[in-house]
Amino acid sequence: MARQPNLFAFPTVDALATTLRTYIIQCQTAGLHRHDSFKVAVSGGSLPKTLAQALLAKPTGPDDEVKFSKWEIFFADERAVPLDHEDSNYGLLKNELLDKIPQELGAPVVHPIDVAHLNDVQELADQYEQLLVKSFASRDSVKLPIFDLLLLGCGPDGHTCSLFPGHALLRETDAWVAPIEDSPKPPPKRITLSLPVVTHGVKIAFVATGGGKKEIMKKIFEEGNGLPCALVNEGAGERCSWFTDYPAVDGVSFPRRGSL
Repeated sequence: MARQPNLFAFPTVDALATTLRTYIIQCQTAGLHRHDSFKVAVSGGSLPKTLAQALLAKPTGPDDEVKFSKWEIFFADERAVPLDHEDSNYGLLKNELLDKIPQELGAPVVHPIDVAHLNDVQELADQYEQLLVKSFASRDSVKLPIFDLLLLGCGPDGHTCSLFPGHALLRETDAWVAPIEDSPKPPPKRITLSLPVVTHGVKIAFVATGGGKKEIMKKIFEEGNGLPCALVNEGAGERCSWFTDYPAVDGVSFPRRGSL
């Protein structure tokens, strides 16, 4: 039985960002030891803003350095829109974080979608999967790509990436990257990492803040009910950590921690 996920709760988003930074740097160090790079998948929503707060802070010492030149950033899901569209997760990460990285920290390698295939989401997904195959070794030799870290958000319905409650995509076991044409949340056309890819990360971190999240957090942690976020908890166990503020977990009965 996999041990339970870790639930970290903080009085403020500032305190959360400080600990999230420490956690990401620990994951970065482990990745660099493994293969001299740090392979990360990132989702959108409010996450890029919190990431920027965590990662652009001044280092407190030599063990607190973000080595962006070693990062390889993929998108856990993406909308089938141009990269400068307001719904683009790439565009959001670019505006919130990538454009603000000081030159001396180095530049990450970033893998956006190929916008030549916006009208064909199956092809868009296939092309993105090929990117993963190139980065994570040939498809024949690895069953799944194993990210050093996936940084995810949690929707008010319990969705994560573009994996929605009750959707057939939750049963996808072969594809690494899957298309979705009927997202219940606009825009309808997207691509997403499949659930097995998400749950096989070395580490998975969710960021969920604000009182608007407490009802769904109760359902995820107390009931499960096959919600996508709960499925990640079940599949990843202690490799999964949640970074929340107090309002997001108000009334949630699950053992919380305040530090790593």
